[in-house]
Amino acid sequence: MSSHVKRSPDSDLALDDLRALYRDVDQAYAGTSCEATTECCRFGLTGREPYVTAVEMALVRRAVARRGSRARGAGPRPLHETMRELPVISDERACPLLSAEGRCSIYDDRPFGCRTFFCERKSSYAEVKHRELLAFVSRLKQIAQSHTPGGEQGRAFSRALAEIGLSSGGESATSRKKMNKSRGHTSKSSR
Repeated sequence: MSSHVKRSPDSDLALDDLRALYRDVDQAYAGTSCEATTECCRFGLTGREPYVTAVEMALVRRAVARRGSRARGAGPRPLHETMRELPVISDERACPLLSAEGRCSIYDDRPFGCRTFFCERKSSYAEVKHRELLAFVSRLKQIAQSHTPGGEQGRAFSRALAEIGLSSGGESATSRKKMNKSRGHTSKSSR
């Protein structure tokens, strides 16, 4: 018996469809650029984060596996060290896929929400009609349905990353639990 995990042809087709959607989204937003401040990748700073579906996370898992430890960098420097006009935020909750250089380590495979997540600092933007954005969302829902029969509504990206052993801020969920335990903190589930 082979030790290889056999991939579902349906799953691979869904991932191919997802990549095609991402190409179309990238083309539609090609005129958008930002200052690459990484603010939108710091969920604690913005108070917002993208939601992802299981099919998007399948692509993220493959990208992380392909990049290995390079996808799980030391994490970026806190923004208050690089941008003096911002207040100090003690829990920026930086995406664990953000490199020390402030770049997405899985940029080509980043989720839909990361591709369409805008901040006020954008320096130029493509005008994408609301109807076109809704069509992209509809396609994503159809792809998610084909990947996960019964469909799903998605979940917060940080929660989905924690489920695969990555947590916001660059530390693993296990190391965060150990640190809290050593400080005398306990979670509700352990009380």
